[in-house]
Amino acid sequence: MTHQAINSDDYQIQLSNKVELLKSMLAPFAVSEIDVYESPKTHYRMRAEFRVWHDGDDLFYIMFNPDTREKIRVDSFPVANELINDLMPAILDYVRGRPNLRKKLFQVEFLTTTTNEALVSLIYHRQLDETWQREALELKHDLSKFGKIEIVGRAKKQKLCLEKDWVVETLIIDEKPYRFQQVENSFTQPNAAVNQHMVSWALNATKGSHGDLLELYCGNGNFSLPLAQNFNRVLATEISKTSVASARYNCELNDIHNVTVVRMSAEEFSAVMAGDRESRRANEAEIESFDCRTVLVDPPRAGLDADTVELVRNYDSIVYISCNPETLVENLESLQSTHNVSRAALFDQFPYTHHMEAGVILKRKT
Repeated sequence: MTHQAINSDDYQIQLSNKVELLKSMLAPFAVSEIDVYESPKTHYRMRAEFRVWHDGDDLFYIMFNPDTREKIRVDSFPVANELINDLMPAILDYVRGRPNLRKKLFQVEFLTTTTNEALVSLIYHRQLDETWQREALELKHDLSKFGKIEIVGRAKKQKLCLEKDWVVETLIIDEKPYRFQQVENSFTQPNAAVNQHMVSWALNATKGSHGDLLELYCGNGNFSLPLAQNFNRVLATEISKTSVASARYNCELNDIHNVTVVRMSAEEFSAVMAGDRESRRANEAEIESFDCRTVLVDPPRAGLDADTVELVRNYDSIVYISCNPETLVENLESLQSTHNVSRAALFDQFPYTHHMEAGVILKRKT
């Protein structure tokens, strides 16, 4: 999340620079053209977090310059969507004169959706009591004029959930709506508009596929659910307990019944597939019954470890979504002995920063 002021007039320049950089990084793999998916120039980020600074009778949001640790006052945040910008001043105005809500309020976190839902987490450096809970309910009612608002209070070893700690996002993928539970403190794609492009791109790239799909790092089913229509079955793995529960919930929410979600890390799954270990969860999922010919990976910034690279090499088609093109290139250097890059894309998830989200489709060499 950038702390710097943005100028939307600079958007196309920064995007062009990213396109040229990604092209140069992928050039060794015979990639000359890439699909480019722009972000909205402002109000594109669906989540944000701010420290709360107390200054006498006043309080306001701040961010820190990561290089200098300089405090930067934030009264509005054009990077974030409109709902976050509406809620930011409303929350401070409400709690400013209410000691039970204001006392030792340390941070406010926002998770929002395209359908005007928001989860607001109020984080404190003190324990919370019934009085806080009662006044937080009144705050929740006051904020309802902006949309469907949920509030969670947090302190050390304490979490008070007024109603629920999640929202439901609706994404339009290839003109079809998909609903996704998004839980506080679990991973979700920050830029909903670009995420819709990204999933639609993967959906289009896998049309006409045969057999089943293996997905590693499936999260809450962001790719699994829409792509399920292109395959007989989907075997999806994820290490986060919360994300696994959400992925299963989202399958039911969207009436999708050909997706099996297994709680396993990519490293553990690779070891099982290599015959180096046994897994009760793998056995219960009957993973040997799947006929996976395509694999989709969306790893963290560190990319794929060596064992997982060897695992994905066994599949005819690889869909690789990367939030770090540097580790993507490292993995492609290993995979190029067996696969060719047939298609590539840049998804501008993080405008006005140096971060890039990329996608490549690899096909087994004949």
